[in-house]
Amino acid sequence: MRIVGIDPGLRCTGYGIISVRGKNLSVVQYGTIRTNSHHSFSRRLQTVYDDITEVLEIYSPDEFSIEEAFYSKNARTALQLGHVRGVAMLAAVHADIPVAEYSARKIKMAITGRGGASKEQVQFMVTRLLNLQDPPTPTDASDALACAICHQQQIQVQA
Repeated sequence: MRIVGIDPGLRCTGYGIISVRGKNLSVVQYGTIRTNSHHSFSRRLQTVYDDITEVLEIYSPDEFSIEEAFYSKNARTALQLGHVRGVAMLAAVHADIPVAEYSARKIKMAITGRGGASKEQVQFMVTRLLNLQDPPTPTDASDALACAICHQQQIQVQA
C-alpha cells in the first residue's frame, strides 16, 4: 500500500509518499510544491492543484492524508491555508483516493510521542522511522512524510 502525506502551505506545500509492506515502511518519494508569490492567489492554488494531481498520477497512492488547518491569529493566513487544503483534497477526490485529516498535534504525537514536538524533532524521528541516511529536507517534506506515517499508524490501529 502507498500513502501520500501532505503538509499544506501557500508558499510551500510538502508531500511525501511512503510504501507499507506489513510493518515495514519505506520512502517512495518526497518533495515540495512551491508557488510564485508574484502570481495571483488563484494562480497559486492552480499550481498546488496541478502539481498534487501530477504526484498522484505518477505514484498512484492508495490513501491520502493531510494536515488539518491550524488556528492562526491571522485570519487571512488561516483562510488561505484552508483554500490550499481544499484544492489538495479536491485533487485526491478527483483521483478517487480516500482522504484522512490529522491535526499537527496528533501527527507529532504519532511520530515523536509528544504533541508539542519541534519540526526538528519530527524530522529526526521521520529519518529514523524510515531508515533514511539523511534527514528529508526541507521540513515541509519531512512533515508530509510524518503525516503519511501517522495515517499508516491509524490504519494499523483500526485493523
